[in-house]
Amino acid sequence: MDEADVRELLGRVEDPDLGDDVVSLGLVNGVAVEDGTAKVSLALGAPYAPTESAIAADVRETLADAGVDVELTAKRPATLRDDEVLPGVKNVVAVASGKGGVGKSTVAVNLAAGLSKLGARVGLFDTDVYGPNVPRMLDSEDPPTATDDDTIIPPERYGVKLISMAFMVGEDDPVIWRGPMVHQVLTQLVEDVEWGELDYLVLDLPPGTGDTQLTILQTLPLTGAVIVTTPEEVAVDDARKGIRMFGRHDTNVLGLIENMSSFVCPDCGGEHDVFGSGGGRGLAEANNLPYLGGVPLDPEIRTGGEPMVLKDDDPTADAFRVITEEVANNVGVVNRRRVSNS
Repeated sequence: MDEADVRELLGRVEDPDLGDDVVSLGLVNGVAVEDGTAKVSLALGAPYAPTESAIAADVRETLADAGVDVELTAKRPATLRDDEVLPGVKNVVAVASGKGGVGKSTVAVNLAAGLSKLGARVGLFDTDVYGPNVPRMLDSEDPPTATDDDTIIPPERYGVKLISMAFMVGEDDPVIWRGPMVHQVLTQLVEDVEWGELDYLVLDLPPGTGDTQLTILQTLPLTGAVIVTTPEEVAVDDARKGIRMFGRHDTNVLGLIENMSSFVCPDCGGEHDVFGSGGGRGLAEANNLPYLGGVPLDPEIRTGGEPMVLKDDDPTADAFRVITEEVANNVGVVNRRRVSNS
């Protein structure tokens, strides 16, 4: 068994999203055969994404069926990695909305905690300078610490490293800054926080399409963005603007989430469309974007503390878990498509 034989076997492994085998798509970084063991490097860039885990399992099974021992590694080619900004972070995912009050921070918190639950190394950057509330949502009271050279070490909560402006200002102090100051502080936080090695950094963006969003788009190597809306037309109209913003900056939109999609009465069991229905799915279909799922209006979410996605036997938790897996899968699609097209 030599390298050519191994590559022929790998040609039987299909990528279900890109519709071809991993060899033809250029997803095999390298193959070496040493002492009867095939060492295979795959261009997979979304750790713990169910689809990429399935591709890796298919590779192992295909080679095992041929009597070949395999050592499998996964990384994106160096030419497609941006090591200048956030060099230890594999994927940066922005969670955005066109307007406030749609539950964007709730989604960001549960997405980060959900990815951590899958096994990934995760950070959460609350970039909402004017209204940071992620620490309260996670009931996080431990402030960041600093190293001897004044880099910031983020605290960790539910397996997620966390940075927020809420740690930097007084609890009741308003942040009254013009755009250039926001740009300066965000840039400094990006440079000075010691994130370490992360599989995913989730950004909780403020609502709208203003200075903070522009700074993020111009400064960070975004893998993609997730758009959050509620079903009613006012929220959908603003979410559409968010989609256009990312499109103009050539940033992949990983999909759209409809939050507060329905309310199940705890007393009668009836389901009520408090904010209407179908707006998020319709917006996704109209823009040819993945619909990642709907999250019900659940009073338990507002209590803070443990993220809903970590709870067992709960419909809202199940919805967040599905969304988490879909986001991870779509991060994988973006990365593998870049490799294939390079």
